[in-house]
Amino acid sequence: MAAPWRRGVVAMGTACGRARGRRGKMAAPVSLCHVACCANRAGGGAVSWGRRGLLAFGSCRDVILYQPAARRAVAALRGHTGRVNCVRWVRRRGGATETELVSGGSDKQLILWEWSGKGVWNDQLVKSVTLEGHTEAVCAVDAVYQSDEPDLDLLIASAASDSTVRIWSRHGSEAKCIDILQFGNGFVMDVSLSFLPGSNVPILACGGDDCKIHLFIQQSSQFQKTLILPGHEDWIRSIEWAVCDEDLFLASCAQDCLIRIWKVCMKSKESSETEDYSIRLKENVFTVKDTGTTYAVTLESVLAGHENWVYAVHWQPSFTKGGSIQQPMRILSASMDKTVILWEPDKESGVWLEQVRVGEVGGNTLGFFDCQFSPDGSMIIAHAFHGAFHLWKQSSVNKKEWTPDVVISGHFNSVEDVKWDPEGEFIISVGLDQTTRLFAPWKRKHETEVTWHEVARPQVHGYDMRCLAMIGRFQFVSGADEKVLRVFRAPKNFIENFSNITGIPMEKLYSQHSSELPEGATVPALGLSNKAVFEGDMPAQPAEDEETFNTISNQYPEIYFQPLILTEPPPEDHLLQNTLWPEIQKLYGHGYEIFCVACNNSNTLIASACKASKKEHAAIILWSTTSWKKLQSLSFHNLTVTQLAFSPNDQFLLAVSRDRNWSLWRKQDSSESGPVFSCCAYTDKNTAVHSRIIWSCDWTPDSKYFVTGSRDKKVIIWGQCDLSMPAEGNIPDSIKPCSTVLDAMDSVTAVSISHVLTPDGRYIVAVGLENGKIILYTWKQSGQEPALADWTKCVEMDNSQSHALAVKRLCWRHHEGRAGHNDQKNSEWLQLASCGADHCVKIFNVNRFAL
Repeated sequence: MAAPWRRGVVAMGTACGRARGRRGKMAAPVSLCHVACCANRAGGGAVSWGRRGLLAFGSCRDVILYQPAARRAVAALRGHTGRVNCVRWVRRRGGATETELVSGGSDKQLILWEWSGKGVWNDQLVKSVTLEGHTEAVCAVDAVYQSDEPDLDLLIASAASDSTVRIWSRHGSEAKCIDILQFGNGFVMDVSLSFLPGSNVPILACGGDDCKIHLFIQQSSQFQKTLILPGHEDWIRSIEWAVCDEDLFLASCAQDCLIRIWKVCMKSKESSETEDYSIRLKENVFTVKDTGTTYAVTLESVLAGHENWVYAVHWQPSFTKGGSIQQPMRILSASMDKTVILWEPDKESGVWLEQVRVGEVGGNTLGFFDCQFSPDGSMIIAHAFHGAFHLWKQSSVNKKEWTPDVVISGHFNSVEDVKWDPEGEFIISVGLDQTTRLFAPWKRKHETEVTWHEVARPQVHGYDMRCLAMIGRFQFVSGADEKVLRVFRAPKNFIENFSNITGIPMEKLYSQHSSELPEGATVPALGLSNKAVFEGDMPAQPAEDEETFNTISNQYPEIYFQPLILTEPPPEDHLLQNTLWPEIQKLYGHGYEIFCVACNNSNTLIASACKASKKEHAAIILWSTTSWKKLQSLSFHNLTVTQLAFSPNDQFLLAVSRDRNWSLWRKQDSSESGPVFSCCAYTDKNTAVHSRIIWSCDWTPDSKYFVTGSRDKKVIIWGQCDLSMPAEGNIPDSIKPCSTVLDAMDSVTAVSISHVLTPDGRYIVAVGLENGKIILYTWKQSGQEPALADWTKCVEMDNSQSHALAVKRLCWRHHEGRAGHNDQKNSEWLQLASCGADHCVKIFNVNRFAL
């Protein structure tokens, strides 16, 4: 079990610039260059920042380990069969570096992960224990060691939707449930474990929908309810313990917009017997029977600063200084009011005050779900309702100044399509999260390492996105769950910032006068169309005259776009507001939701299809990219056309469908009234080889063959005759398979053929499966009859590299070399982009000399 995880972590750790040589010292065939993803839409607890500097968070069914300092994901931990709802690095008493991570998910189980290497953090992370027992989704987890010795017992508390909190004990490789706490019809939102001051007696705090904090003490090997702390007036969302000197502090937050800080301390017999008439807060006193020690719990402070539900509260991690453990008295809170607040007590009065407030202004987000301190407290991170991360870094000069910084980002729902631009300098993806996102390599000055980041969000839509196609370098067409195709063109501000971020000179990106382009785009209120914003449209600075400023038109201007000069990838709030592309055209003609779209290589034609259950709705529509008029309707299939592909020489259009057939359309010498394409070959119920839905298709770079992949687990190369013959030639009535039928062992959902061949002239075929696997094959025809060994399996990506759910699309970069590097000519590297139902977009470096 350890081997696949070990390989996966190393593969993710090898970033874009770490190839290990040419033919003499062969590099690994495939390494993962980039992963774009975001945190799951869960409550507080989906993110945890460890002392090693690694941020762990749940993304679909994976636990992603992200290194903010290096700005890259370094591992994906695959083990859950449902959504990951909570993760927590296991805290070591004494502030030592964590060696284990625990996660809980909608699959009703917890998984304990541990480093099996000896101090090498990015080498061996493996699943050690799976804890099963909950009958509903796990929503919160916490864990502590019961001693400074790592080999001793580990205590885990987990809360689930089954209205229970389970306590687990792990010793060595054995783990078991030692207690079950019942909460009737209530739900516990968060749990936190610690130890009573001056003892090894565990204390568990639970907060939930009854607005009370329940404290449990382990006595006689059982957790017994000891105290109930009232005060909050709405659901408690997050709680966390912190040890400071000889006292124990508990921070809690709730939907009543308040944060409460509680203090637990030992109560001496002398102080309890002595009469004291001074004013003091009410004490909640309890005695631990096993030790006879009495403790007092008091309300230390109530923090009011948020204007909406507070979803998360966390203490800054403790650290060791001068041989002693220091616990900074700083709290971070995240709220649905779109702000994150850093709280700290005043040095003189001891009153807790708001020190720093960061967050968003405006935008279409719904506030923050969780937040975390970095180990040294110099950075803070928060994730929003849709999973987007926001990272702020503390200024080294002004400690109260926090500025946004570059952080990982990605889709928060299934990613349906991904395409390279024709020059291979960036990729664009669309997904069911109703966004179109553009990712590009960031080439920093005086640094050799290249990392990928989201640099624009050209379209934020009101419908789920299904497909897209590039029309040249800075223009694309997208289709969604509406009957309209929309065409977008890059604005001037994007091209300028893209040049700054990637290091590509402006004159190489845009040869025409950029002054003709709009500055950016904005979406009018209640609209779905991105409206172009020109330099004269942008509002001037607000007038100082108070009477003028108070007018409605000046307080709420329609134009929200503000052009910014960027030298690094933009933060989330800038992506949402200032990176839209203007919409230049809408294409009407389909009767149902758009399902697939393709553009020919000369950028003159667009082919599109929509969902269909009848032949008249399954027609393919051809559009002109010069007049944007409908040119032709191609009717053949009886059900939805699932993918369209133009041949590289633009002579053919291939369509595959849910009706289990494919059709091949040939370009004709067209007159003004004549057809542009006519059907020249197809399969039907008598000639079909595929027995299930054909999901995907692609062409070889020489236009001689095409490939189809189906739910029946078959991958087939078709051609038999030379499809690259001149247009006036004759094509046989039927095109037959020219390869053996490849059994992919699972439903095939995506296929793609590289435009660059192997050194020995074989085609490179990438196959994506419904189980998330990606497999690379090479193929070459020998003779007229299908060769017995024409398929060669080269690489089957392991769990950590593949997707957790179905692969939706695969797309090879058309040029050899890696984007952002100067290795285009005679390079051993190719790049493959993939997207999946697991919300991820991935880019792989493929060594063609190693295939």
